[in-house]
Amino acid sequence: MLRIIAGTARGRKLEAPQGRDTRPTLDRVRENLFNMLQGKCMDARVLDLFAGSGALSLEALSRGAAFAVLADRDREASRIQRQNLENLGFDQNARVMQAPWEDTLRALSEAGERFDLVFLDPPYVMTDLREVTDRIRPLLSTEGWIVIEHQAKQTPRVAADYDTVKARSWGYCGVTILAKTESAAGPDEENAPAAGPEQTGAQQTVTGSPTTTQKPETAGRAKEGEPSGGKHEQLRDSGIV
Repeated sequence: MLRIIAGTARGRKLEAPQGRDTRPTLDRVRENLFNMLQGKCMDARVLDLFAGSGALSLEALSRGAAFAVLADRDREASRIQRQNLENLGFDQNARVMQAPWEDTLRALSEAGERFDLVFLDPPYVMTDLREVTDRIRPLLSTEGWIVIEHQAKQTPRVAADYDTVKARSWGYCGVTILAKTESAAGPDEENAPAAGPEQTGAQQTVTGSPTTTQKPETAGRAKEGEPSGGKHEQLRDSGIV
C-alpha cells in the first residue's frame, strides 16, 4: 500500500492503478529519493511525466511544492491521479494531463511553462531518453532538476548539455538527477516569468480550477506576480485543450 511519507499529508494512503502498465515508486525508494532533493520541493513547480499514481508529485506537494502537473497517457492512471489529488486536498494545486509525453511537452512548451523539478519515471525498457530530455530542456528553470527513476546499473541515455548532480541505487531501482550545464542555460531563461497554474492545458482531463481559493495549508505557496490568462487560450487554439 502506498502512503505519503512526509509533509502535510504524511501517512495518507494513495490509490495505485492495477495491472502491469504502471509501476508505483515504492515507499522506501521515494523516501531515499526525496532525501536526495534536500528541500528542493519547497515552492517548486513540478512536472510528473509518466506519472502513474502520481506518488512522486503528490509527495512533492505534501512537502511544500507550489503546483504540479501530472501527465500520463493511460486513462485509468489519470483517473487515479484525480482521485488521489482530491483525497489529499491538493486538487487546487495540480493539473492532470492525459496525453502521450510528446503531446504533453509540446503543449507545455507552447504555453511557456517552466518547472523546477521534473520527475521522469518511464517504463524500464525505455532506456534511450535523449529525445525526452532534449524536449524537457526549454521547460526546465535555470536551476531546475530532472529526477529520473530507472533500473539499477542501467542508467538511461540522455541528451547533451546535462550534468549529473547525484546518482543512487537501491536494490533493482536507481535514481539519477540531472541539471542543465551552465552553458546550456541561456540568459533569457533566468528572466522568464513563471507560468501560473491557469496557464497549463490538458489534452483530455483537467483537475482543479486555478481561480478557486487555495486551502489554508497551501495558499501561501503560489508565487507572487504570476501572470494570468493568455497561455491557456493559446493551448485551446492549438487543439490540445
